Amino acid sequence: MDFEETVIGVSPKYHGAIIDVENQTVQLPNGETAHRDVVHHAAAVAMLALTETGKGLFEEQWRAPIEQVTIEIPAGKLDDRDRDNPEAAAIRELNEETRYAAGAIAQVSQFYTSVGFSDEFMTLYLATKLTPVTTALPQDADENITLHEYTLSEAKQLLTDGKIVDQKTVTAIYYWQLLDAGLVTPGQSLI
Repeated sequence: MDFEETVIGVSPKYHGAIIDVENQTVQLPNGETAHRDVVHHAAAVAMLALTETGKGLFEEQWRAPIEQVTIEIPAGKLDDRDRDNPEAAAIRELNEETRYAAGAIAQVSQFYTSVGFSDEFMTLYLATKLTPVTTALPQDADENITLHEYTLSEAKQLLTDGKIVDQKTVTAIYYWQLLDAGLVTPGQSLI
């Protein structure tokens, strides 16, 4: 069966600092037309950052779209400095948000965060052999982050208790569980 839709018109709705929104008119495979709201977002990275003591770095911060505080792994979007180099973005974001550098960083997975309306593409990394940075990069002016360290069992409990609801973080915790069980090795990709 042919599923592909053909875009026959685009109406821009919003241009912002992080996203652009448009309404697409599409022709369906059966010849009918429909409308699709599409959010364009820069590619992004996320890091499962594990300390030498076996704890993961997590951030607590306010998220306006869901109007609540979340617990997430460090993450951020690619910008002009590293648009074509997600690993460089991961290294930069880790510095900005946690003040750590990774002695080893390995790609774990890549995925679209919400294919129903957004084209945001994320690369998940495992960051290990962490050391404090010697030169701290400035944090984004609008970010208010509290850093926490949790063991795998604590992270799983936060997940069970509904305190972790962010999908990239859920994916990272499941990867960490596979790593802890010896079902994957550090640096072994899920892709």
